[in-house]
Amino acid sequence: MLRASVAADGAVVAQIGPGLLVLLGVSRDDTETDALRLAQRVAALRVFADSSGPINAPLGDREVLCVSQFTLYGDTRRGNRPSYSQAASGQQAQPLYDAFCAALGAKQGVFGAQMTVELVNDGPVTLMLEQPRPS
Repeated sequence: MLRASVAADGAVVAQIGPGLLVLLGVSRDDTETDALRLAQRVAALRVFADSSGPINAPLGDREVLCVSQFTLYGDTRRGNRPSYSQAASGQQAQPLYDAFCAALGAKQGVFGAQMTVELVNDGPVTLMLEQPRPS
């Protein structure tokens, strides 16, 4: 990604250059341990170019912009209106969002706000990561 920004109430609240834009959804089953493990996984993802290849290097010194996105848990299997019953409440989600962002040193949007997100993508990588649940 070349750059990304997020605005709330018409004003840019955060922007980054090369790095990752993370749209973070928190489920009602997530814990702080899950948030911190996911942050470690994001930091270790080898999705950037280096001298060995186009998708070989981890995040390193690149920036992260994290935007809270409860709608990622929208369930559309029934009817035409998504159900958000699996999404965590704001009271549960915000501390996990904050812990995830702090672990990555991420710039943040405004939790729970109506935001406008801009992304200038560079390359083929868009991933969905979920924290594995113990069996």
